Amino acid sequence: MKTAFKRIVVVGGGSAGWMAAAAFATAFPACSVQLVESEEIGIVGVGEATFPSIRHFHKLLGIDEAEFLRATNGTYKLGIEFRDWRERGERYFHTFGDIGGLSGPRSLWGQYRRVGDAGLGALDAQCLPSVMAREGRFMSAGSEEERQFNYAYHFDAVLYAAFLRKLAEGRGVRRIEGRIVQAPRRADGGIGNLVLADGRAVEGDLFVDCSGFASLLLGRALEERFVDFGRWLPVDRAWACPSERSGTALMPATRCTALEAGWAWRIPLSNRTGHGHVFASRYIDDDKAREQLLQQLDGAPIAEPRLLRFAAGHRERFWVHNVVALGLSSGFLEPLESTSIFLVQSGLGRLIELLMPGERPPKEAVDAYNTGMRRQFERIRDFIILHYCLTSRSDSQMWRDMASMELPETLAFKLHAWREAGALHQYDEEGFDATSWLAIHAGMGHWPQRADPSLLDLPHEDALRALRFRRDSIAAAVAAMPTHEAYLNSVLAR
Repeated sequence: MKTAFKRIVVVGGGSAGWMAAAAFATAFPACSVQLVESEEIGIVGVGEATFPSIRHFHKLLGIDEAEFLRATNGTYKLGIEFRDWRERGERYFHTFGDIGGLSGPRSLWGQYRRVGDAGLGALDAQCLPSVMAREGRFMSAGSEEERQFNYAYHFDAVLYAAFLRKLAEGRGVRRIEGRIVQAPRRADGGIGNLVLADGRAVEGDLFVDCSGFASLLLGRALEERFVDFGRWLPVDRAWACPSERSGTALMPATRCTALEAGWAWRIPLSNRTGHGHVFASRYIDDDKAREQLLQQLDGAPIAEPRLLRFAAGHRERFWVHNVVALGLSSGFLEPLESTSIFLVQSGLGRLIELLMPGERPPKEAVDAYNTGMRRQFERIRDFIILHYCLTSRSDSQMWRDMASMELPETLAFKLHAWREAGALHQYDEEGFDATSWLAIHAGMGHWPQRADPSLLDLPHEDALRALRFRRDSIAAAVAAMPTHEAYLNSVLAR
């Protein structure tokens, strides 16, 4: 394939930078792709959890799963376990799986609510990957199972960047070591070149800003305005600390535990466990937040906790003149639902599609790119707010504030549609499908005020029988599966 931009320069390494470089080198082999990064600066590089869409990205790049898992200390991910979000002591799963029909008389959740049989257990007992995650089991989706669940990965972000760097350089990407000190503007407002600390200049036609929170090109050089989501998502700092693996089973799920002024993550890798505490500095000081993180560790720490500062939101535009920002340089949403790499992949996919025709995209196409990315950030923002605003906790000021906040209109309308009619309304550019929204509503005990009358079309006993059969079939299937660790070891041995 060809592109009108003959010289593409990626600014910054890390996961975003090397994902972009590898994708460009694969899509446009005749194009010059250079990546500028400085070892002086380093990368954020905490443990990373992902969406199932990363498997599609790997397929496009021709990445072998076993090779990737070995190189990154990776594990499988079926979803996320949420603890203490509605009330202390409660937990639920949001996994990448099917949970039956969503509307009409065959609505599984609707019949589950209508039947009201406590013996059925929680609704997630009707979801195959949720039961797999709870029991610590895993197997890849075959032809029968792939209709019922999907999966993603956990991996070491530093090792992932190194893995992609090797792939990208093998496909012709040139890495330039150097610290950028200037980015002179052209007469039309775009970036002319990059000036490094040693005086070298890096020329390019298209500059892809993957410089992290610094946002060297889009934010600093082009001064693109930042749209702040802090009024809805107040967490603005995170302590991160890896620990030794504990003796517990290797779970195929991320864990997010609600704390006094934020939440703690637990990401299981094959060689260690990633831990972090995401918190709002207006409700808790750094030292206390650090202490709460250390209390969450289930193994001995293997490094000093590292403090990260951030703001939730995004740049008003993502593509300005000849600069496109991806990753943290374009915006950031707290990692509650592992959306960072998904947003990089989403932006990359849109960008490559627009570059393919071999002509420079018209203004209308660039405007559409910016609109699409902005809306996707807003849709994911709403989904993350959902986890907070449905809480029943009142044990700290943050949770009281989150439960009473004024919601974005888009989210308020969705909640109204759900409460009044059980409708899982979907906008364009959604990051999460209706099944994911249902998982959070159900896990937080948030149900419609009235039931769909068509549910009565199915006799009560038939509905109960079908729910029992599905629950028991899932339990039997999971019991026959290998443990996550056993399956992972069999893959790594290939």
